[in-house]
Amino acid sequence: MEEYLYQIPPERGPRIVAIGGGTGLSTLLRGLKMYTRHITAIVTVADDGGGSGMLRHDLGMLPPGDIRNCMEALANCEPMMSQLMHYRFTDGVLAGQSFGNLFLAALYGIMPSFDEAVESLSQVLAITGRVLPVTNENVQLKAVFESGSSVVGESHIAMMKREQQCRISYVELVPGHPKALPAALTAIEEADMILLAPGSLYTSIIPNLLVDGIVDAIRRSTALKVYICNVMTQPGETEGYTVSDHIQALQRHSCPDLFHICLVNSQSIPTSVSLRYAMDGAEVILCDQTACEGLGVEIVSRPVSTVENGWVRHSPGHLARELMELYARRAMRVVGESTRHETTNRVEE
Repeated sequence: MEEYLYQIPPERGPRIVAIGGGTGLSTLLRGLKMYTRHITAIVTVADDGGGSGMLRHDLGMLPPGDIRNCMEALANCEPMMSQLMHYRFTDGVLAGQSFGNLFLAALYGIMPSFDEAVESLSQVLAITGRVLPVTNENVQLKAVFESGSSVVGESHIAMMKREQQCRISYVELVPGHPKALPAALTAIEEADMILLAPGSLYTSIIPNLLVDGIVDAIRRSTALKVYICNVMTQPGETEGYTVSDHIQALQRHSCPDLFHICLVNSQSIPTSVSLRYAMDGAEVILCDQTACEGLGVEIVSRPVSTVENGWVRHSPGHLARELMELYARRAMRVVGESTRHETTNRVEE
């Protein structure tokens, strides 16, 4: 069995930026905080459904749901506060709404900007690291399909795709070219590792790449850059997609050399679980490694999934451990190559 190399205490851990949204990003953060205190989560603000959508419509604020989930994942607060943040009202006009969303909405009402409201709640929850909205601008997501049809609103995309019975051609933000939060750009510039988190390809990951400055900052960075691919396809977004299809979509919305490593799951999925997903039109994502390498992306395959209540999920612990091992091995290789280069230069001199 291969020896684990990563032995650094969390307070001295690497600076990691994780980009995404939805449950995939919060799952990743739960595992990462066991290995480093220096985490920055950069979160999409294009959601317009559920409780977040209601607050967005009623108060004109950015959607709090994905950001709240990330803060809960990184929180180090008292158990009662954690329960409060998770609590959802069951009756009346607040039915289905999260207390955490309302808490953030109240802070937004008294703070000068949305990112400052997020920072205030982060202090209340004593989170590990930081959670940042990718932008403070009020944007919506527009999807254009291969049929030529389009729809505005993240919550409408899946239904529209089913109606069109074709793939999503591209997505864009409305209004276009929103400015990235300066703190997000600084975090990317200072990162040792940048992760595109698992999650909905077109509605959780790509919207972040459409914000002005984000792609350029990632390209300039010398950090280890890894895309964590989903385990299963997602009905309403990525039916029939292979790993290379995911990579091509990311490259179309950013640039060909945004990242050079893709982490995929190698853990087998029980047949009974696969059959359950098949009923909803989902399946295990095929890893077409040769096609991925043709796109300039190296595939790293590790057992990072688990099954919970019949559903396939990334395991926070396994995923974080494999990422930290990957970081340790690549960092050691880079240092070793640099040392050999310096030694060669001294000999030649």
